[in-house]
Amino acid sequence: MDKKLIVNCDNRATRVALLEKGKLVELDIERPLQHRVVGNLYKGTVANVLPGMQAAFVDIGLEKNAFLYVDDVFSDWDDEKPAPARGSIDKLLKVGESLMIQVIKEPSGSKGARVTGQITIPGRYLVLVPGADYIGVSRRIESQAERERLRREVEKLKSENLGLIVRTVAEGVDPEVMAQDLQFLVQLWNRIMTRFQQKTAPAILYQDLSLTCRIARDLFVEEFNSFLIDNEHEYEKVREIVDYISPHLKKKVKLYREEEPIFERYGVEKELERALARQVWLKSGGYLVFDETEALTVIDVNTGRYIGRRNLADTILKTNLEAAEEIARQVRLRDIGGIIIVDFIDMSIENHRRKVIDRLNESIKYDRTKTYVLGLTNLGLVEMTRKKVRQDLSEYLQQPCPYCGGSGRVLTPLVVSTHIESELKRQLQNEKSKAVLVEMHHEVASIIIGSGGGNLKKLEDELKRHIFIRGTEDIHIEQFRIVARGSHKEIQNLALPVKIGEDLEVTIEEPHTANPQHGIARMQGFVINVEGAGEKVGETIRVEIKDVNRTFARAVLKKKKKH
Repeated sequence: MDKKLIVNCDNRATRVALLEKGKLVELDIERPLQHRVVGNLYKGTVANVLPGMQAAFVDIGLEKNAFLYVDDVFSDWDDEKPAPARGSIDKLLKVGESLMIQVIKEPSGSKGARVTGQITIPGRYLVLVPGADYIGVSRRIESQAERERLRREVEKLKSENLGLIVRTVAEGVDPEVMAQDLQFLVQLWNRIMTRFQQKTAPAILYQDLSLTCRIARDLFVEEFNSFLIDNEHEYEKVREIVDYISPHLKKKVKLYREEEPIFERYGVEKELERALARQVWLKSGGYLVFDETEALTVIDVNTGRYIGRRNLADTILKTNLEAAEEIARQVRLRDIGGIIIVDFIDMSIENHRRKVIDRLNESIKYDRTKTYVLGLTNLGLVEMTRKKVRQDLSEYLQQPCPYCGGSGRVLTPLVVSTHIESELKRQLQNEKSKAVLVEMHHEVASIIIGSGGGNLKKLEDELKRHIFIRGTEDIHIEQFRIVARGSHKEIQNLALPVKIGEDLEVTIEEPHTANPQHGIARMQGFVINVEGAGEKVGETIRVEIKDVNRTFARAVLKKKKKH
C-alpha cells in the first residue's frame, strides 16, 4: 500500500497528515498554545473524593481538575486478566494526598482530563509498565510464532516489578535492538521517580515528545514510502530521532521545497473540507450524512443520485459497500469516538448484509484506535464503538455557532419578523424621538414592510412615530439594531441615501423576486429596483434614480452617450 506522512508547520500549528493510496485517512494537529497532554505524567494532589461516583478529582495544574476512576488508581494491572475487586475510593485516597498519575484522555468541553495510576512509558519497540509483572505482545502481530519469539526474548530482558508490552513495530526486530530500547526506558523511568520525590504537587514529571517526533517514533515504519516535511527545523529533528531508532529509514525523510503549499499539493485541504461537512458524497452518487451528539454519532447512508444498472438490490448493495469503506475512513479521519450508529440502506438479502458487515470490518483494520463493529440490531442498524482518547477533528477546527447555539438551524424570516415587531413595540413604547432608523436582514425587512408598505404603516400608526427600515445582508437573520433616532427629516435624510435624478454606479445583486426582468441593487442597505437589469446579476452598471420611496428607489439603466 502507498503510504505517506505529510507535515505542514508554521507559527500557528503543526499538522501531520497520513495518506493511504493517495487519500487522507488521519490528521494530527498540535498548536503551540494548546499542547497535547495525553501521555504526560504529573504529580497531582487529590482535590475531592466522591464515594458515590467511586472516583476522585485530582489537581494536576491544568485549568480543570482531572478525573480518576477507582479501577485506575492501582498500577498492578494486566489487560489480559480481569481486574481484582477494588475497595471503596475513599479508603484508597484521601484529600490532599499526592500521587503520580498519567493522562489517558484529553480535556474536552466542560470535562477535565481523564487520568490513571497505571503508568505506561512508550519507546520505539517496547512500552514500559512500572509496577506490573507481566509481558504483553501487540495483537496486531498476527503470526503466532513471531508472538512467541518476541515473548521469549523480552522475558530474558525483563526486570522484576517492571512490566513490558511489545509494540507492533517490533515484529522481526533483533533482541539487541529491543534491549537498547529497554535501557533507554528504564533510565527515563528512574529520572521520573527522582522528579516525583523532589517536586511539589501539582507538577509535570514527564512530557511526551512533540507531534512530529511522536509520529516518527510510533508510526514511521518500512511500509511508508516517504515522510515529507515543509519546515527545515522539524525536518532536522525528525532525521535526528529516526537516525537513532531506525537509521535505515532516514533516506525516506525528505524536505519539501516546492512553492505550492504541501497540503494543497497533496489534496489535504480539500479532504479536510469534506471531513468537516455534514454531508459526504460517494463516487457512485450516493452520500453519507453525519450527525454528532455528545453521546453518540449517527451516520445515515443514502443512494442519492445513484440509480444503478441492474436491479434495486444490486444498487443498494453497491452503495452500502462503498459507504462501508468511506465510513471507516471518515470515522478515522474525523477521529470520532464513543458509540457510532450506522443506518445503511435496508437490505432484504442476508448475503448482502453479511458482505457489507465484512467490508466494514475489513476497512476498520487499518485504524490504530480500537474500533469494534458489534453487528446489526433488530432495526437493521449497525452498532460500532471506537475508543475516545482526544477531541474530534471538528472540535479542533470548529467552534459552536454563536448564533444558533449549535442547533444548526435558525428561525424563519416570518417568525423573526414577529419577534422583531414585538421587540420594537417594547423598546419604542416610551421613545421620545419622532423617527427611528432600524436595520435588519433584508428578508425580514421585506416582511415587516409588507406589500406596498402596508405592514409598516400599521406598525407606525400603532407606535405613533415614523419608522424607516433598512434591509442588509450584513446582519444575522435573527437580529436587528436601531441605528439612529431623531426628527422625521433627520432620519429621512439618513435612511434615503439617493435622490431623484441622481446618477449612480451600482452592482446588481439578484433578480427582483416579483419581476425577474428587473434587478436589485443596494446602497447602505437601501433597496434600488433597476428596471431591465434582471440579466445583469453580478455586473456593475450606471443607473439614474427616477423615483424614491421610503423603502426603496426605482432606477433605470443609464443610456450610453453617442459619440
